[in-house]
Amino acid sequence: MGFPAALVAAALWGTSGVFVKLIVSSMEISALALAFWRDLVAFILLLVGVRLLRPELLAFRRQDWVLVTGLGISLGGFHACWNLGVMLNGAAVATVQQAAMPAIVAVAAWVVWRESLTWLNGVAILLTFGGTVLVSGPDVLSRAEIAWSGLLLGVGIPLLYAGWNLFGKQLRRRYHPLTVLTYGFGVGAAILLPFQFNAPQPWPFPWQVGISFAGLIVLPTILGFTVYTFALGRLPASVATILAMSEIAFVAVYAYLLLGERLTAGQVMGSLLVVAGVILLIRRQEPLAA
Repeated sequence: MGFPAALVAAALWGTSGVFVKLIVSSMEISALALAFWRDLVAFILLLVGVRLLRPELLAFRRQDWVLVTGLGISLGGFHACWNLGVMLNGAAVATVQQAAMPAIVAVAAWVVWRESLTWLNGVAILLTFGGTVLVSGPDVLSRAEIAWSGLLLGVGIPLLYAGWNLFGKQLRRRYHPLTVLTYGFGVGAAILLPFQFNAPQPWPFPWQVGISFAGLIVLPTILGFTVYTFALGRLPASVATILAMSEIAFVAVYAYLLLGERLTAGQVMGSLLVVAGVILLIRRQEPLAA
């Protein structure tokens, strides 16, 4: 069940770009404020829902708070770095920088958990990275004017993305996905709180934007992260993160179908490369992780 779960999560994550575009085109809100309210509302809904339906899932061992703090810091920090990276470097550059994440996770998982680091994993990583570059535009990095702050964020984006995957994988060995995410989003919102004091906030909140915000919270945030966290319990972290990069292909399709954006031949080829990397992993049929 790990393979389809990771792909479903990627499909759900791909909708976030559509919802974010609808929100920012309808009101003035900073990227950091949107990330904060996204994490905070997700935390509140998960906390209330779990408390009412499965209160036993909120039990947490004291010694694991270090892991959940690391998860929340890396999750909130990733959202902050991603949004700032988009603001400084542009979405295309930030996407390419993020695509380095599977390689970081693969090496870290090999060191920490002795997960297999085979040539098939390497080929899949190269396919997904190359596909991401083509979808973003093969000359995107040469065209971009990147400051030193942008370069530092470019390092932080894949490192923090990899961080929450690794912390999430460790926690999934012991806890339900809803437990992991409830506390993870809570810490993530707390990390983003200091950035809100000088950032434009979404008040008053137009009701038309509420529909898009609700979609952002339910589909890519709560459902997407829950399904992916479930997949982390069934797959090696290195495999799950490569499968997650299929989000790039889903985003291209959603932009074409829902936003009317045209796909170039390079973007189509890039999406196919990402899909090829995913198929390579699925055909390999990795054994399920404990």
